[in-house]
Amino acid sequence: MEEYRRIADRVEAAVRDGRLRPGDRLPPQRVFARRHAIANSTAIRVYGELARRGLVVGEVGRGTFVRAAPPLPGPALAEASGAAPVDLQLNYPAAEGQSELMARALAALARSDVLTEAVSRPAAATGTPEARDAAAAVLARPGWAPDPESVLFAGNGRQAIAAALSALVPAGGRLGVEALTYPLVKAVAETLGIRLVPLALDEEGIRPEALAAAHRAAPLAAVYLQPTLHNPLSSTAGEGRRAELAELLRNLDLTAVEDTTWAFLVPDAPAPLAAHAPERVLLVDSLSKRLAPGLTVGYLVVPGRLRAAVAESLRSGAWTAGGLALAAATRWIGDGTVAEVVAAKRADARARHALVRRRLAGQAVRASPYAYYCWWELPAPWRAETFTAAAAARAGVAVTPGGAFAVAGRDGAGAAPDAIRVGLASPPRAVLDEALGRLAALAAEGVDGVDGVEAVQGTEAVEG
Repeated sequence: MEEYRRIADRVEAAVRDGRLRPGDRLPPQRVFARRHAIANSTAIRVYGELARRGLVVGEVGRGTFVRAAPPLPGPALAEASGAAPVDLQLNYPAAEGQSELMARALAALARSDVLTEAVSRPAAATGTPEARDAAAAVLARPGWAPDPESVLFAGNGRQAIAAALSALVPAGGRLGVEALTYPLVKAVAETLGIRLVPLALDEEGIRPEALAAAHRAAPLAAVYLQPTLHNPLSSTAGEGRRAELAELLRNLDLTAVEDTTWAFLVPDAPAPLAAHAPERVLLVDSLSKRLAPGLTVGYLVVPGRLRAAVAESLRSGAWTAGGLALAAATRWIGDGTVAEVVAAKRADARARHALVRRRLAGQAVRASPYAYYCWWELPAPWRAETFTAAAAARAGVAVTPGGAFAVAGRDGAGAAPDAIRVGLASPPRAVLDEALGRLAALAAEGVDGVDGVEAVQGTEAVEG
């Protein structure tokens, strides 16, 4: 088979298993050629083949975009399940009855005077005094509470991360990140022209000696990390590790962006890294996982020396929170809605973790009883991309291959692991239980008769 058709097959596999979704833009052909170490003329033929198959459409001046995958003419890797795919990629938890709880605050906002105030002008990065007090309350942990005056607001957690990185790392600058990290950070870094430096991990997260060595090799502008319920590994650093990292940040004159988006699920989590080094840590969080992604707010707890720069980043990037969302969030926190929903989600996460323990018993799974996801190191001879494609085609289940989280170093380190992340939050529990059973059965079957599906270099699944 000619090379361009083989590459087109890999892209098609990524479209069919959901790693490339309708509306995603493919890289420019010259970038695609460089990533695949092929000639530009071959890349042109790949894109032409994809268009011929009806998988992509080109728009003059905008680029090449993925279309919805056409129906398969017959079984792909094996007999299709016949059921609609169960999505274990997207990961947005919903507690029973949360919409009714949230409606109380929205009803109060429906008064014309309140609504006029909420929508008549854009919200400032600093929000309102009431919003800052509410944010400080919801972000507080045992042993730590942020100063309300240190809080800034973004439209969501993703925008909070983008604003933080934009303020801290110049184009071309180096950002230390976990060797396995939240895929959105990879996307933001590419947009902002930031170079990612993968840092080795252990069971508590970033290894301090890896951070020190990377900074000595060439100075880092900042470091991004997830000390509590790391996504995707679900690990949590202990107090000792946090204190060690805080001291290292001071010694290296570094600032950390601490992502605590999932930390609300751990009732007795250690105090955040920001508690150990408030002058060195910019904390980001949001309400999207606590409540719902459709009407949410992102939070930044910012050291005083950085507040003006981060506020300007929020304004210039158009990443500030909407007035209506900010008003609703403030009421949801004040009337106890957030606390009630959080308690329900903590219980739900534990129940879903029990399904993982039962269905994936004996597998190499890293999971926390508090996390809405788990990391599954696949049994040999499965490869992550092959299993992901087979899971979609044979089991009707969409999962995320480990390569979506891997950060490759310039020396080639950080190769995609043969592992997958399984999101546990989105489907009903009964559906999740069945889907996990299908995945376990697939893993036990092995890869007999299944053609290898190679990774599409440069493509990632970006999820919650």
